[in-house]
Amino acid sequence: MLERLRTDLTDLMAIPGLSGHEERVRHAIRAKLDAIGIDSHTDRLGNLIASFPGTEPSVMLFTHMDQLGFIIRKIEPDGYLRLERLGGVPERALPSQVVVISVAEGRDIFGIIANKSHHATTPEEKYTVLHTPDLYVDAGFSSAEEAHAVGIRIGAPVVYAPGSFPMGAHRLSGTAIDDRAGCAVLIECARALAERSDGPTVHLVFSVQEEFNLRGAVVAAQALRPDIAIQLDLMLATDTPDMGDRGDMHLGKGPGMSLYSFHGRGTLNGVLPHPALVLLFESTAYAENITLQRSAQTGVLTDLSYVQLVGEGVASIDIGFPMRYSHSSREVCDLRDLVGLSKLILAALPRITPDFPLLRD
Repeated sequence: MLERLRTDLTDLMAIPGLSGHEERVRHAIRAKLDAIGIDSHTDRLGNLIASFPGTEPSVMLFTHMDQLGFIIRKIEPDGYLRLERLGGVPERALPSQVVVISVAEGRDIFGIIANKSHHATTPEEKYTVLHTPDLYVDAGFSSAEEAHAVGIRIGAPVVYAPGSFPMGAHRLSGTAIDDRAGCAVLIECARALAERSDGPTVHLVFSVQEEFNLRGAVVAAQALRPDIAIQLDLMLATDTPDMGDRGDMHLGKGPGMSLYSFHGRGTLNGVLPHPALVLLFESTAYAENITLQRSAQTGVLTDLSYVQLVGEGVASIDIGFPMRYSHSSREVCDLRDLVGLSKLILAALPRITPDFPLLRD
């Protein structure tokens, strides 16, 4: 399982997929599902959905396949490209980053977010974070006409240059681990669900536009009307010197479960998980001898925040994997945590029987 997850995650990290431009990621995931023999379909917004009929209550198990990045807002006469942020891009880490601009027919053009030559930087500038409107991309063009000639237009998607590399025996660093790792886990779950003979109805959803204010999963939930929603995403790892006071979540020590999330920065939303689902995952982890870490964070938000409000309300919980350096160009995860997360989900699903308590009482 670990090597399958490594392969799937590495494959998916290599594909650009800005919010609203997930086509290539969706096609790659669909191809992997096809190879397993699993039918899937896409809705109007772009969510990829695979359903496994069974008993009630029904479960929507989902993760997002998009990533954050930029949109080109202007092409300067001298060929430099101006950007607008899409999603929670950390501006302090942008100068000198390599990016790709995706143009027609799946072609990618490389560029760099310019960083003023150090020898010409004033003392004040050395400690100043430039805002995105003040940055520009150098993609090798001498004029706007050259940029237009290769297909670059206003509105073109831009992401960190894709790539990944191993770190030690079990860890991977790469682009968009948030949330291509969740996609890899969902593909692993699909392999097992394709072979099962009973259990609850499960809808696997690879959602779109999560980084653009949590858009896609809500549409899928409105169509599927699940009783239970289980969302897979990163959990903030707190095992680095700058994160020690934020919690107790460590790479390599197992999957995580969120007990509290609240964004608190413009989007006043979050999730207080359903107690029956908390008990489900705690008891399953205990029975399967899987270490289950716990998270409670402000500043974190997933699309479950809106899915939980669909219809008469959906019993909901966020589970996931520890990850370092969220939203940066190179994030880090531990494949053993993805294995544990996959096993936890697959062991928990059969425990969702027709008498599973959906009321918070």
